[in-house]
Amino acid sequence: MNTTVKRSIFGVLFLAVMLGGLLFNEWLYVVLFAFITGVMLHEFYKMTLGPRYKDLQSSAIFVGVLLFILGNQYFFGGEKGWTVGLGLVSILLLMVQSVFRKDHTDFLKTAFLYAGLVYIAIPLAFSNAVVSRGGEFSGLLLVAFFCIIWASDVGAYCFGMLLGQKVWPAKLCPSISPKKSWAGYIGGLLMALLAGAILYWTGLFTFPLWHCLIVAVLMHVMGVFGDLFESLWKRAASVKDSGTILPGHGGLMDRFDSALFAFPAAYVYLLVFNLV
Repeated sequence: MNTTVKRSIFGVLFLAVMLGGLLFNEWLYVVLFAFITGVMLHEFYKMTLGPRYKDLQSSAIFVGVLLFILGNQYFFGGEKGWTVGLGLVSILLLMVQSVFRKDHTDFLKTAFLYAGLVYIAIPLAFSNAVVSRGGEFSGLLLVAFFCIIWASDVGAYCFGMLLGQKVWPAKLCPSISPKKSWAGYIGGLLMALLAGAILYWTGLFTFPLWHCLIVAVLMHVMGVFGDLFESLWKRAASVKDSGTILPGHGGLMDRFDSALFAFPAAYVYLLVFNLV
């Protein structure tokens, strides 16, 4: 099958699954994002730890999924104290498990377990704040966030292909990601701004237009940093893609790397200005 056709088919399927999980009901969202959390942690640990400490990897994935579920309870269940406490205890128990292992060869590498929780599990758990409206589920704001990220990606790809090869070949960060160009960066920024404006005009963003545009810029910039940060991990691990779950696209880390940085930044901005 042609690579472009494969990317298109699985891109549409990915989009349909994401929209279904965010627009139908809370339980579909919980199942979908718990699955995404587990798969992304698996990809990260496979990339950083390989076959080492498989039992601790499995436990860390369980802890990461638990943190997402606890995040859901924190923002929807009303009980704050026990969810935070259980989350901390689960991380401590992961540390306790490492003490009881007989083999501590390359023990310093177990730091990747906790890096994965901070890098992946906690930002995804925080997505529960984005879909909570006074304790009621609404995925519209998170859909709007995804629209900006996707628009930024499409703009970066198209402008990079059209202008970044010969017209404006200056590279954005060649030591980390040689293919990324300033032309793609500007193209992604323009498409993110357009998406922010459209979201305002369609009512998905319910705050003033200038805030919509600032959020779009912030998400684009932080999304690029998220992309570059994942590229650092892949370059250090000498891998092209984080996984193979999405043929033609790579792994889920490759799809959500921008979101891990962009979503928390955008939501905190909205909180600072009392817009959510």
